[in-house]
Amino acid sequence: MKNFSAVILAAGVGTRMKSSLPKVMHNLSGKPLIKWVIDSVSSLKPDNIVLVLGYEADKVEEYLSEISVKNLKIVYQKEQLGSAHAVMQAEKVLKNYNGNILVLSGDVPLINAKTLSALIKNNDKTASSLTVLAAEVANPFGYGRIVKKDGFLERIVEEKDANISEKRINLINSGIYCFDKNLWKALSKVKPNNSKKEYYITDTVAILKSMSKSVSLTVTKDENEVKGINNRLELSQAEALLKDRKIKRLFESGVSIIDADKVYISYDAKIGQDTIIYPGVFIDTSVVVGKGCVLKGSSYITDAKIDDGSIISYSYINGAVIGKNVKIGPFSHIRPGSVLKDNVKVGNFSETKKVVIAKNSKVNHLSYIGDAEVGEDVNIGAGTITCNYDGINKHKTVIGSNSFVGSNVNFIAPVKVGNNALIAAGSTVTRDVPAGKLAIARARQELKRRIIK
Repeated sequence: MKNFSAVILAAGVGTRMKSSLPKVMHNLSGKPLIKWVIDSVSSLKPDNIVLVLGYEADKVEEYLSEISVKNLKIVYQKEQLGSAHAVMQAEKVLKNYNGNILVLSGDVPLINAKTLSALIKNNDKTASSLTVLAAEVANPFGYGRIVKKDGFLERIVEEKDANISEKRINLINSGIYCFDKNLWKALSKVKPNNSKKEYYITDTVAILKSMSKSVSLTVTKDENEVKGINNRLELSQAEALLKDRKIKRLFESGVSIIDADKVYISYDAKIGQDTIIYPGVFIDTSVVVGKGCVLKGSSYITDAKIDDGSIISYSYINGAVIGKNVKIGPFSHIRPGSVLKDNVKVGNFSETKKVVIAKNSKVNHLSYIGDAEVGEDVNIGAGTITCNYDGINKHKTVIGSNSFVGSNVNFIAPVKVGNNALIAAGSTVTRDVPAGKLAIARARQELKRRIIK
């Protein structure tokens, strides 16, 4: 494939979204619309990606500053004067560029990289100055219509300028184009001679033909690829489409989903064979689940790795690494930095944060274990708290292997408990406990006569 650069149009206000956010910053399956388009283009290794920004450009730039996009350049469309005018803003960057120029919108998130690659290759193969990506759709309302003559692309007519006959055409313009270096000459000849008084990029078809340049057409088989997101309903429909595609692939790979309509699974989730997902589970972005796991109830999981054979029930998991055959829940909260090794159990209404719990250890009921290191085969009794915060700094608690912690124990960090230690129930531990020792840290019980009035 010949070298190419991409121009992504993302300057629009997106008034139909009814939002203070620029349209391209609305999330689809946990990723902004603009990032979907950038990722598709980036996978083809363009020489440049020129992003045309306008409305609330600072919000888009702030997001882009947090991610890495190779060869990204930003230009601005200060006035919204149409698609051709938007592309003109990229001329200062690409005027002397000799490769193909791919033009697409930042609100068409489902476009496939293979489709873009085929579009660029077609422009080379046919020696065209322009190749338009089209699609056959059931409802063409709102789209520019592809008008052909003798089987060849004749012109593109926008919805508001189309006559009754043209409005019946189901072959629509996707708004995605591949130009050669004649783009800039064609754009210089575009005039706002239309009902909206805007500069239409679609006028370049007739202009290039008048310059005796070849124009061509490719048609995608999947109309969903080229659907733009103009309002929140369309955003929701795209979300549902992505989810359905993901669930179909999971079924095909050997994952069981008891009721597919009642789960949410992000596009990037990786889930192993023979895992069972029950109704109510919400799997957000950056999640890897191993083989033979069971995910039950209203569990929310994000940014987590769960190894083979683990069982999650009615729990919230964020930023955690979970080993094999771990049992979590019901109603556990596993917070960022939690590392639960093989065969660990964290049970009813317990919480972990920034902790490493070694294999075979248990935190069964009503406990908080944070900023801690717990050894192997440790039993943490109900109501145990690591008191890790002194009001200014966080401090660490270390509990050695084979230790037993009774119920309702408070560890006042920093504190270390050696291996094989026993902490009596109801203790408040303020000093280190050596290995093999019994620690009792509670006031002596006294019995006094009860006075009845």
